[in-house]
Amino acid sequence: MEKTNNVELLAPAGSYEALGAAINAGCDAVYFGVKGMNMRENTAAAFTLDDLREIAQICHQNNVKCYLALNTLVYDQGIDDMKKTINAVAKSDIDAIISFDMSAIAYARSVGVEVHISTQHSISNIEAVKFFSQWADRVVLARELTLEQIKQIVDEIKHQDIRGPKGELIQIEVFVHGAMCVAVSGRCGMSLYMYDTSANCGKCSQPCRRAYTVTDKLTGKQMDIDNEYVMSTQDLCTIGMLDEIIDSGVVSLKIEGRGRAPEYVDQVVRCYHEAIDSIKDGSYTKEKIDQWNKRLGTVYNRKMSEGFYRGKAFSYWSGGSHSQATQHKELVGTVEHYYPKAGVAEIKVHASDIKDNDNCVISGKSTGLMRFVAKGITIDEKQVDHAVQGDLITIKVPGVVRKNDKFYKFVVGRGD
Repeated sequence: MEKTNNVELLAPAGSYEALGAAINAGCDAVYFGVKGMNMRENTAAAFTLDDLREIAQICHQNNVKCYLALNTLVYDQGIDDMKKTINAVAKSDIDAIISFDMSAIAYARSVGVEVHISTQHSISNIEAVKFFSQWADRVVLARELTLEQIKQIVDEIKHQDIRGPKGELIQIEVFVHGAMCVAVSGRCGMSLYMYDTSANCGKCSQPCRRAYTVTDKLTGKQMDIDNEYVMSTQDLCTIGMLDEIIDSGVVSLKIEGRGRAPEYVDQVVRCYHEAIDSIKDGSYTKEKIDQWNKRLGTVYNRKMSEGFYRGKAFSYWSGGSHSQATQHKELVGTVEHYYPKAGVAEIKVHASDIKDNDNCVISGKSTGLMRFVAKGITIDEKQVDHAVQGDLITIKVPGVVRKNDKFYKFVVGRGD
């Protein structure tokens, strides 16, 4: 898909499948983590330092930038690992690191690695931006800012001519979609307090996403907080105000979701890519926004809100700890062979059935994620409208797939 211009669409990549999905869907850049210094340590498939060169190669071959999220706290015992990671970045052609700990920021600069300041620093004013400009070429602003405050910061960067280490105006990145946290810009101590698993070291146990019972200490009586998840926030969704966000002058639009599935990455990136294109060509309408919101609702979400951008208090609670997606994917089988001349895949159906006109995806490390509608299913060269477990089918696919890629269908309803 053709890339966006002027504003960067930044996608999450928690696995090779998600990386491929993001690229195929039209992102301009991806961000990912590696094992040990990754804020999504518990939820994303861990890349290692050995993957850095391959990730950079895949991205740059597709004209996509790649940023390593090295945004955990670094304790004394972790300094050597931090330096080892940044040294590997310097040798692997990764475009920048996204960082929080000052030891990592300073060391990266000392070895010539570009730095983007993580949202965890809660940068909320122009003086903070000016301070970090000596270290970083980009700042990810605090999530709690209003759109008006963001625009004011961007305007002041231009007015005061604030430049980063490369001599260019310092860039501003903001989140536009995905999970939000009840903690200030994601800096939470609740998981560490309750379970000895530090959110700031990538091991959040998500106690905020659970149901609670209130106890009256005087009488001992208890009351369930029924149907209210008082610390579990709704997900951010700004596709209906994306024109205003772009007009603010920010450089990068960030999608949260390194712990999300490839089909989530695919659908969200496609919707925002289409929205950006529509804003540019003047076809950004309420009807299109409604359709994008409907599509975004089919993948993992805890209901949607515009967060703080409109200046409202943080009062959007999800009403549940699980996804509100209107669809979920179900494994059907595995690719056995691909016939490039015919554009046909041979698939062993071993997990669930498949019917003609089912909405499907095939995903794999090199394939990324490929969406299509099942048509022309054949068994033993005879066309059928339904295949079941044990069948070996062939089916037309819209691109190259590989042996052992997974074949899924989408089913209406929540899958949790």
